[in-house]
Amino acid sequence: MSDPLPQGATIGILGGGQLGRMLSVAAARLGFRCHVYEPMANPPAAHVADVVTTAGYDDAEALRAFAASVDVITYEFENIPTAALDLLESLRPIRPNRRALAISQDRIAEKDFLTDLGLTTAPYAAVSTLADLEAAMARIGTPAILKTTRLGYDGKGQARLRSGKDAATALSAMNGADAVLEGFVNFSHEVSVIAARGLDGSVACYDPGENVHRDGILHTTTIPARLTNAQRTDAVLLAARILNALDYVGVMGVELFVTAEGLLVNEIAPRVHNSGHWTQNGCAVDQFEQHIRAVAGWPLGDGGRYADVTMENLIGDDVLRLPEIAREPQAALHLYGKTEARPGRKMGHVNRITRR
Repeated sequence: MSDPLPQGATIGILGGGQLGRMLSVAAARLGFRCHVYEPMANPPAAHVADVVTTAGYDDAEALRAFAASVDVITYEFENIPTAALDLLESLRPIRPNRRALAISQDRIAEKDFLTDLGLTTAPYAAVSTLADLEAAMARIGTPAILKTTRLGYDGKGQARLRSGKDAATALSAMNGADAVLEGFVNFSHEVSVIAARGLDGSVACYDPGENVHRDGILHTTTIPARLTNAQRTDAVLLAARILNALDYVGVMGVELFVTAEGLLVNEIAPRVHNSGHWTQNGCAVDQFEQHIRAVAGWPLGDGGRYADVTMENLIGDDVLRLPEIAREPQAALHLYGKTEARPGRKMGHVNRITRR
């Protein structure tokens, strides 16, 4: 195991969005510097990071200079080109590791990994052609949902199939990309566990939160979730099982469906997660500090919760409600510094403390 990073060490972050922004703030609180690598100019993280490199993931010279300036590398999103990771990994440790990233980048690989662990997912089948899709629908049935195996998020890269008549249209919506057909799951609600694993193998989990989505984008996460004590324990143990199987270091979001038959894994995200933003105002050590602690080799913080919280994403024109939200008692605003509000764009979030 590596020695813990000392004060003043630099953490490299691939991606400069709001998650990179909040990771940079957490790192600064612990005395670390952050160097963000982001292809787009003036990203949210640029407002708070010590250094920002604006360059593409195909710029080998910029990647080498970035790696030379940092002590460890982490990331705020999954879809980083493999060639860039190959180069960076030869120069500095990447945490979480490449295996976790590779599995999460491909929905088939992810579901195969989870089922090999003995965990339950929605029924699924790989789809490349119309014949594949028709065979998958015959086995899985409809309604179902067709998703690209890579690059989809926030409802993008998906098509619903209500019957066999939708097959050709749904496949066309994939634009030639490989896809996976997932059967619909009869679930009462979705929850997620934010879990962390340190370099020493220690694991700390936050209480599961209950998620509500609108148009494929997370709308609210409410803590505590509607779960029995047994379900809550199962959710945490399940997340820990995934972390240990991957020899994971850092924070992971694990999304679960609550069904009459038990908990089904929807997906995993090898990074800090939107559904964990509530920890900023419900815990002494939030998910962002927890991730920095893990990748820096520090002891993990206590994931205990001292308040009930409802997190609401502020998307697009929701920012017009800021004056009203700012007047609310027990409401903590977290804004991302984005100047242009577009439909579907996450502009910030608000954590409302509902009970202490």
